[in-house]
Amino acid sequence: MEFLLIVYSICSKPNSMAACLKSEKILNMKPNQNNYKKRLVIIGGGFAGLNVAKRIDKNLWDVTLVDRNNYHSFPPLFYQVASSGLEPASITFPLRREFTRRSYRGCSFRLGKVMGIDAGKHTVSTKNETIPYDTLVIAAGTTNNFFGIPDLQKHVFTLKSTMEAVRCRNEFLDRLERAAICTDETRRRRLLTFVVIGGGPTGVEIAGALGEMKRYVIKREYPEIDPDSVRVVLVEGSDRLLRTMSEKSSADALVDLGKLMVEVQLQKTMTAYTDGRATFADGSYIDTDTLIWTAGITGVPFQITGAPVEQGRGGRFVVDEYNAVQGVDDIYAIGDIALMETPAYPHGHPQLAQVAIQQGQLLARNLNAKEPRKQFVYRDKGSMATIGRNKAVVDMGKAHLNGWIAWLAWMFVHLLTLLGMRNKTVVLVNWIWGYFTFSTSLRLLFRPARYPLRHYWEAES
Repeated sequence: MEFLLIVYSICSKPNSMAACLKSEKILNMKPNQNNYKKRLVIIGGGFAGLNVAKRIDKNLWDVTLVDRNNYHSFPPLFYQVASSGLEPASITFPLRREFTRRSYRGCSFRLGKVMGIDAGKHTVSTKNETIPYDTLVIAAGTTNNFFGIPDLQKHVFTLKSTMEAVRCRNEFLDRLERAAICTDETRRRRLLTFVVIGGGPTGVEIAGALGEMKRYVIKREYPEIDPDSVRVVLVEGSDRLLRTMSEKSSADALVDLGKLMVEVQLQKTMTAYTDGRATFADGSYIDTDTLIWTAGITGVPFQITGAPVEQGRGGRFVVDEYNAVQGVDDIYAIGDIALMETPAYPHGHPQLAQVAIQQGQLLARNLNAKEPRKQFVYRDKGSMATIGRNKAVVDMGKAHLNGWIAWLAWMFVHLLTLLGMRNKTVVLVNWIWGYFTFSTSLRLLFRPARYPLRHYWEAES
């Protein structure tokens, strides 16, 4: 109202036609003219979301990134936190600190779990606020898929976040400490049985880390425990490990896990886990107090109103070749939560960091340039998994690496991908120290304080 009065006072004065025309131009300003910037909201501070925020033109877009955590995590190394190989701070990076860098300058951050998206009103709602947008990018990634097994989420351990990795570390150490003083043989056996469900990269890596602990750590730091009494079991429902990699990698991983005294059971599907007993479809069972679930993932669920939004297999948003969500305007999905079916990838692209990074970079380019837009074509740079000390597998096109050289390649790639020089340095020092000493100062059992209670934690979980 005050602005209109100013315009009226200028236009009412003699010889003020130029000023009046200038004011009329301001009132009729169209998007992307002068200082107008469209509002871009990004859900998720992972690889995909950060690459959009980094490369988007801040002169054209007012960027807001929303995440339930105030830090970026590095999922490929969650298993090392769980096995006490790295501290949590080594694989996390504060988002607000990242946004002080020149490439992110102009981006704002909002802490909160997204409760709903109104595609009609163009708003994103968290518990504490409602954020308007002109264009929305969903890059929230995936969460655990329990395939409808009753109450499984309440009783198993998972590795989809830094806090879940910390919880695993605490529970692993707790089991060892209790087993060291346990006199009941049946109870002791359950405490020392670690079962990993899922033979993908995460399952193979955490099983290998537990195997290394059994082989190298137990006899040195837990003299009360016979290493042979520790049982590490990796269960996979298909006929081989690492299904997304080559058969040679699967075979090498199986051999390397055997050297670490990990028991691998293939073609077994778990149907229930109750009262500390994992039951399988063939009627067999394993009694354990520690079951790590890595068998499946699904897209992070969202409540979307105002438009029909199609979701495909695995809870992923069906997108076109430009990562635009089908059935709704001005919403894009990238990374693990996006399902783009192409002749080369009829079931969607693999849910890997490289896909997320490349889709984030291309989407930022398309939003900056508008026309002509470029279709997404995934450039496969290979895949890799580590099994343990000097043991890894790498597939790069038709080339295959295993053993020590693959292990060095795995370390090099992961160090480059980590955010922040401090994080890179700390991780490298920890790896070098652990390699030569077979020891770590991170086997610390921190129990969370119970009080005071925070009821909003439960509401946001």
